[in-house]
Amino acid sequence: MDITGPWDRERVDEFLDGAQIPVRVGCRTPSDAPWIVSLWFSWDGAVNCATSASADLADFLAHDDHVSFEVSTNDPPYKGVRGRGRATVTPDADQELLRALLERYLGGVDNPTGDRLLRPDREEIRVRIEPERLHSWDYSERMGPADP
Repeated sequence: MDITGPWDRERVDEFLDGAQIPVRVGCRTPSDAPWIVSLWFSWDGAVNCATSASADLADFLAHDDHVSFEVSTNDPPYKGVRGRGRATVTPDADQELLRALLERYLGGVDNPTGDRLLRPDREEIRVRIEPERLHSWDYSERMGPADP
């Protein structure tokens, strides 16, 4: 994997593992139009997302598995990681990944979002993005600390 930018692999892993902001995933539709979607994710050297099996993204990735992605802070000083890679889609039959993401982002599954997403009739998939290239940026020195 090609890694560029100011951060080494260890810092990239630290940022992505600790980020509680959605990943933005870019792909192509079957008509070759660009598409972007924001999803919760976890990082284990790859980006792992969960979504409904009926989501448009599932069809788009079946057409073309090449993706781009970005995880970046929304407030100054801006920093983050962007990359590109290939996505695989597999069933999340026990909603294991979805449960882990609910824990990561909401602190548990006992909440209205968990109730809605963990319905037994909802078919869930895993989207795993294996990065081929990662690029980090960090404007902390240039922008200084965030204003209160």
